[in-house]
Amino acid sequence: MLRLPKIYPITNIELAGMPHADQIRSFAEAGSRFVQIREKSASSRAFYDEVLKALKIANEFGMRVIVNDRVDIAIAAKAHGVHLGQDDLPPIEARKLLGEEAIIGYSAHSVGQAIEAVNLSIDYLAIGPVFSTRTKETPDPVVGLEGIREVREAIGAFPLVAIGGIRLEDIPSVLKAGADSAALISALANEDDAGLYENFRRARDLAQG
Repeated sequence: MLRLPKIYPITNIELAGMPHADQIRSFAEAGSRFVQIREKSASSRAFYDEVLKALKIANEFGMRVIVNDRVDIAIAAKAHGVHLGQDDLPPIEARKLLGEEAIIGYSAHSVGQAIEAVNLSIDYLAIGPVFSTRTKETPDPVVGLEGIREVREAIGAFPLVAIGGIRLEDIPSVLKAGADSAALISALANEDDAGLYENFRRARDLAQG
């Protein structure tokens, strides 16, 4: 069973104001060894090039890189896995393409979706949005901390990531509610105008209590 880090950083060019590769270097130097690279606006070629650059840096640190949505780019760039949403390629089909060694994460937005998801060929489940989020144009309804608790009860010990609108000060309550990991985007990129390195270190300290 996959062991998730307590803090799961996700890159965002618009919020961070720097290329994905530079963000990944900051996270890696701060101690992260697991990151998702997320890109919604670049062309496929540009995103592929960004993933290649990101992997070159990540490999220096022994860091695993998960590509958001794009199974094709994950395969072409030889990333460590993908994170899929409800409208993306089904996890079972992604597993056929990526192989058994790849990490596949999958998003759920309700207890019902979570129960169905853990029977698919995935390594971890993400539940959210936990709180209101600005990183999606049409976000799903907020599930709150109670949603994390309900999903944890429903799926047992299956690896669970909480995602969506999580601020640094929310990390202890999110983990206490039952998440193994807190996925962070805007909290790392622009909270208190601190750098990615400092915010990741703060997040990790909060997660460790």
